[in-house]
Amino acid sequence: MPTSPEDLITYLAGLGIEAETVEHPPLHTVEDSQALRGDIPGGHTKNLFVKDKKGQVFLLVLGEEAIVDLKRVHEKIGAQGRVSFGSAELLEDVWGVRPGAVTPFGAINDQAGKVRVVLDEAMMRHQRLNFHPLVNTRTTGLASVDLVKFLRATGHEPMVVALGQDQAAG
Repeated sequence: MPTSPEDLITYLAGLGIEAETVEHPPLHTVEDSQALRGDIPGGHTKNLFVKDKKGQVFLLVLGEEAIVDLKRVHEKIGAQGRVSFGSAELLEDVWGVRPGAVTPFGAINDQAGKVRVVLDEAMMRHQRLNFHPLVNTRTTGLASVDLVKFLRATGHEPMVVALGQDQAAG
């Protein structure tokens, strides 16, 4: 059974990670987030759950305004051929979240280490980043260095590469 948002927050605290969570109506898209999030500080993100031709699964984590070339991203992340979006079933099976709530925090559910997490280098310039804490009715902010700390603690050594274009860090 997937981890609850409360268990995730407890896990983060156990790692010494300060995180702040805000509740809000369900957000399914970047547009929803921009319209409803209010004044949550830090970098806002989008997460793309993709797989390659050999079945290797990747989570691409970018700034919300980033543009990524899905026809060429495989060259940057070491995928076998072009990537395509993973199915909702695969997302729930390996990452423990539903579409609309995709987040790097899903690493807590991937104990088999099936997903390769790829963080966009420009996004990582933000001091604080915001993600759904496994559900799309909340947003949790934490330091970008603590995101890496969390991923490593779950056995997911993140790859940091320039994925997107036209981003500004703040």
